[in-house]
Amino acid sequence: MGALLKLIDAVLFVFFMVIALAAPLIDAQTCLPLSLFPDLLLDLKNWYAREYGDYLVAEKPDFFVGIVWLELFFQWPLALLNLYAILARKPWFNTTCLIYGASCLTSMVTILSELMGSHKASDKLLMMYFPFLGFGVLAILRGLMPHSGRTTSTIGKRPLLGRKKRV
Repeated sequence: MGALLKLIDAVLFVFFMVIALAAPLIDAQTCLPLSLFPDLLLDLKNWYAREYGDYLVAEKPDFFVGIVWLELFFQWPLALLNLYAILARKPWFNTTCLIYGASCLTSMVTILSELMGSHKASDKLLMMYFPFLGFGVLAILRGLMPHSGRTTSTIGKRPLLGRKKRV
């Protein structure tokens, strides 16, 4: 089980690293003034919207802007915490991973429902979003698994020596 947890943690680490970079540099362009971003990042996002036909990124419907705000203020900090938790083997990783996974899964179900229901999305575009749905599920499952790191916490533990016998 330890090898499986390490593999899952490695996959999630890469995913959280992508989120840690993409959320403030790319996704934030959806709801923040474009003057805050260099031309290179603006061109990258415009290329993506054209190449994949991502009408949500191009048209910025209100629900999508709301999901991006959720990503920036809730999911992005959790992704950063999860990166730290994986590297430092923190025991609270399961909790933050579970919370992130539930939020990510909810966002992806909303976005994919719109994409599939509108019949505007190409298969190429759907294949860009479906992996994020999978990562949300993986984060939830990882949050439900036992913690793989060893802790040296002594909270709630009494020393064996020095106990007095009750008479």
